[in-house]
Amino acid sequence: MAKITKQELEENNGQNGKPAWVAVEGKVYDVTESSFWADGSHMGMHDAGKDLTDDLSMAPHGADNMEKVKYVGDLE
Repeated sequence: MAKITKQELEENNGQNGKPAWVAVEGKVYDVTESSFWADGSHMGMHDAGKDLTDDLSMAPHGADNMEKVKYVGDLE
């Protein structure tokens, strides 16, 4: 699978027509099509283009929710 740089992750923040990517536990996912990620923002609390591994501990769901969205590649 593709290797995604931190810069590529940051660039794909869901703004200006770009896809919305997030990283969790070293894997990068495309959340663009998720209604929970409108304009690259998750419920006004989290932004796309970032590694959200640490933030996941505060979520009412676990990393298994990421299986519902498209896997892009591994974060370098």
